[in-house]
Amino acid sequence: MNLIIRKATIIDAQSPFHNQTVDLKITNGIIEKIGTSIPKETTHEEFQQEGLHVSQGWFDTSVSLGEPGFEDRETITNGLEVAAKSGFTGIALQPNSYPIIDNQSQIHFVKQKAANAVTDLYPIGALTKGSEGKDLAELFDMKNAGAVAFGDYGKSLSNANLLKIGLQYVQDFDGLVLVFCQDENIKGNGVANEGIVSTRLGLKGIPNLAEELIVARNLFLLEYTGGKIHIPTISTAKSVAMIKEAKSKGLQVTCSVSVHHLVLTDEKLDGFDTRYKVSPPLRTNEDRKALLQGVLDNTIDCITSDHNPIDIENKKMEFDLAKNGTIGLESAFSALMTVLPLEVIIDKLTSGKAILNIDSHSIKENNKASFSLFTTEDNWKFTKENILSKSKNSAFFEQEMKGGVIGIYNKGKLVKS
Repeated sequence: MNLIIRKATIIDAQSPFHNQTVDLKITNGIIEKIGTSIPKETTHEEFQQEGLHVSQGWFDTSVSLGEPGFEDRETITNGLEVAAKSGFTGIALQPNSYPIIDNQSQIHFVKQKAANAVTDLYPIGALTKGSEGKDLAELFDMKNAGAVAFGDYGKSLSNANLLKIGLQYVQDFDGLVLVFCQDENIKGNGVANEGIVSTRLGLKGIPNLAEELIVARNLFLLEYTGGKIHIPTISTAKSVAMIKEAKSKGLQVTCSVSVHHLVLTDEKLDGFDTRYKVSPPLRTNEDRKALLQGVLDNTIDCITSDHNPIDIENKKMEFDLAKNGTIGLESAFSALMTVLPLEVIIDKLTSGKAILNIDSHSIKENNKASFSLFTTEDNWKFTKENILSKSKNSAFFEQEMKGGVIGIYNKGKLVKS
């Protein structure tokens, strides 16, 4: 659709119109003109809303959808619609379906399912066959089929030599390896952050050390092999410090943090509510503050919702037995608005594209139109009515929110929340 967007405040540090309120004329999916008073045209629809802001399209580096195999949790079609109404023009799909996305036919399947969606889907291929950590998957074939990176979602590769070989192998085609960091032996049967809260509640603890040992090991491996890695969803202050030091040495390491680790702490576990059972676990407020500082000083490259739908049968049960995970697309932007400045949020919700070597489009004339549309002022509370996903396992119920998503414009189409 051809569109004129009226009186939109541009938030895009790469645009000459950054922080200006302008009109945008979009013709055939291209930004034809940006100005203060673009004339009406019968060939163009118009869109205007009070307090409208526009940025480059947001991109989420870690989204689980379930299909194939777990369609009861979420389907690709509905999941991408949720992403669009949550402000995301693109997502990276995790391979934790059934079967695991570990070969080129599975990559083709999910891309085909997403072909008509307004939000772009970029599949992550499993690093090892079946995400079992024993043998490398068909990495080169998956890369050719459209995989943007390789990793076993929520699983830390215990075989250091296999990771070393993988890091060496993917350099032949400029591949990126995602390395979730958690020592399973130190984690043991732990279900919550090891600390005052877990002790008080009688829950088995997962110490920060479980993450930090593997972060240190993987950084040593990277220094040895060369290449590049991405460490998803870090959760501790020491992880931030180690990655900062590695970057200062010139190592090609990037990392992300989840929205819930920036906003919530393990104090939320007091009611044994399994919606707060996530991996890595919610940490202390000291860790949360260190993660926020890591975002502000650019040690942490991007922020993810780490959206992971879990069906009620696997979530509404004893805390020890419930599966890890929270949905997060619907709440991501407005939750971040309560803890970070707007321009930082937009930067961290768009910088994942560069990490995964995906084109980004700044808001300039003659560029492709790929926008997120939002407001910044409203204060409200997140409730079940705000959930668009099939699964309802949100850690943000009754959480104070700020600002709101209006929708996206992508692939020549406008989707409104």
